[in-house]
Amino acid sequence: MIKTPNFWYSRPGFLAWTLFPLGWLYGKATAWRIKKSKTVSPESCPVICIGNIHAGGTGKTPTTIAFVEYLQNLKHLVVVVSRGYGGTIRDPVEVKPATHNANLVGDEPLLLAAFCKVVVANDRAEGISLALKSTPDVILLDDGFQDPSIHKDFSMIVVDANRGFGNGFCIPAGPLREPFKNGINRADMCLSIGSEIAQKKFLQKLKAPLNVKHVTAEIKPLLTGMDWRGLRVFAFAGMADPEKFFLTLQTLGVNILGTEVLSDHQSLSPRLMKRLSAKAKSLDAQLVCTEKDSVRLPENYRRDVLALPVRLKIQDWTKIDQKLVNIGLK
Repeated sequence: MIKTPNFWYSRPGFLAWTLFPLGWLYGKATAWRIKKSKTVSPESCPVICIGNIHAGGTGKTPTTIAFVEYLQNLKHLVVVVSRGYGGTIRDPVEVKPATHNANLVGDEPLLLAAFCKVVVANDRAEGISLALKSTPDVILLDDGFQDPSIHKDFSMIVVDANRGFGNGFCIPAGPLREPFKNGINRADMCLSIGSEIAQKKFLQKLKAPLNVKHVTAEIKPLLTGMDWRGLRVFAFAGMADPEKFFLTLQTLGVNILGTEVLSDHQSLSPRLMKRLSAKAKSLDAQLVCTEKDSVRLPENYRRDVLALPVRLKIQDWTKIDQKLVNIGLK
């Protein structure tokens, strides 16, 4: 995954303007690719895309989980299609948690497979074909908003309310995968994730109007009855914004004695885990990680590491329901 430089999320300075011509070309190339490519349209069921218009983690996986659970509550059979970032499998395959690991299919598909059937494929059109063999009521496309090979019946852009759309420039001058207006005009809805304060700042910082329906949400820890207060922990996280995870632990009253920031999707090798375990032991602390990190843990460390699950809480499903009605899902 592309690392997100800090200058992407501040007022454009010398470096951003220096890279601006490359970003302009990047945006033009994306627009040309989307316009020229042929689109495959599954006729037997609708496709909902959970994507974004900028690089880096935005909360797509928690959003996908929220949609899976909501659609299942409506008695729909859901299949997720993903490219399986970080995995080595390229041909279409249904994820089997009992036999597959994160190195093969990617950590996010492995996490999603705990909730519904998941298909991983380097070519999303081929992934859709395999997913259709399960005769689903709906296919959720995990990412792929810029992939023009698949027709989307409902496209949702997910954005971190704290970071917003950054400086408004395209890669490498900024975080955007395509010009803001281009992306917004193709989307049906924008979901911003963050606290009430972050949501207000998000709207204030917008450089252009959100010409789509806007829905807000917040990621909250899933409390399973465990009392986290006062627990001595050494926390590690391999995600786009690890500070969010550490802050969440603090809100639960955890006593954080140390942290380790890993790169997004980083492999948790035995050597790395041995070092992290030794560090935690020296502090008399419990090792804690994110739910996504937990699926990458080596087998012999899974009993020793606590994972904190989180879930996305969408404030109001009314606008989403209206779209689900339009595509025959409600």
